[in-house]
Amino acid sequence: MFDMFFYFIIFVFGLLVGSFLNCVIYRLEQNKSFLKGRSYCPGCKHKLSWSDLIPVLSFLILKGKCRYCQKPISWQYPLVEFSTAILFLSLFYRYPISIISAVNLFYLFTIFSFLIIIFVYDLKHYIIPDKVIYPAIAIVFIYNFLKSDFHLKSDFVLSAFGAALFFLIIVLISRGKWMGIGDIKLAFLMGLILSWPNILVALFLAFFLGAITGVGLIIAQKKTLKSEVPFGPFLVAGTIIALFWGKIIIDWYLKYLNV
Repeated sequence: MFDMFFYFIIFVFGLLVGSFLNCVIYRLEQNKSFLKGRSYCPGCKHKLSWSDLIPVLSFLILKGKCRYCQKPISWQYPLVEFSTAILFLSLFYRYPISIISAVNLFYLFTIFSFLIIIFVYDLKHYIIPDKVIYPAIAIVFIYNFLKSDFHLKSDFVLSAFGAALFFLIIVLISRGKWMGIGDIKLAFLMGLILSWPNILVALFLAFFLGAITGVGLIIAQKKTLKSEVPFGPFLVAGTIIALFWGKIIIDWYLKYLNV
């Protein structure tokens, strides 16, 4: 029962953080500060009360419509809130609270929050905002530098530059048609987060998921071969999967090669 209580607290905390991330994403779109000002309806601009801002629950009670103007509320809001809660719960399950792991867990909560913002923003606007990527890089770099020994420090730094160089080559070859500058920065962040060899797992999964999705969209006639598809969400997905199951995937692959 005691463990279930903590799981419930982390889930609710994830919902609240997800609600805050939605606010950050919207304020970034509007080029406004997310540190001040009350939330309001994007349609009628009516300021929202606390009962309109309960994560997921308000969306369900209001049947996906604004209480004041009845315009539809984007599904982004409950999906981001619920996804954040599930990811936080998964992290808490993997890294139970202790004196040693509490800092690491908070760090991972922070990094996942940045990744969620990047995922949604790039998916909607085909751009990875510098206001998000640079603070994320700084936090990960400082955390790893303070925590790691010399060998591990060189690992994550080399992984970051290696991943960024790989994408830089793609950008230069394609003249920016296949990848963007934002993907280079995100690849650098991925290298800092994952280090070697998990960065390889993340990149492989990103390209694999991107290829499957692209083919699916073409078959469904939603996109053509010339259509632009944001790659950031696939890089984020690959990063999250590698963080949870990178070692398992690598061990399975090495075992497969030995067969």
